[in-house]
Amino acid sequence: DTVSIILKDAEVAESDEEKNGIIIDYDVKGDVISLEILDAKTRVTQPMQMVYELAGQTGITPEEVSV
Repeated sequence: DTVSIILKDAEVAESDEEKNGIIIDYDVKGDVISLEILDAKTRVTQPMQMVYELAGQTGITPEEVSV
């Protein structure tokens, strides 16, 4: 089982497994475009909930999360 977080719709130029089970994808500019968490059942306690912070604001949007 995998949790994927897509930040930007772009072609993957490079992927690195920064930590065991955490894969980060980069575009041609070196910008992070997505993250993958492998073995998500053992790493993520609430996969249907997303908490984010953007420009100093926080929010929880479980309706926008698709599994």
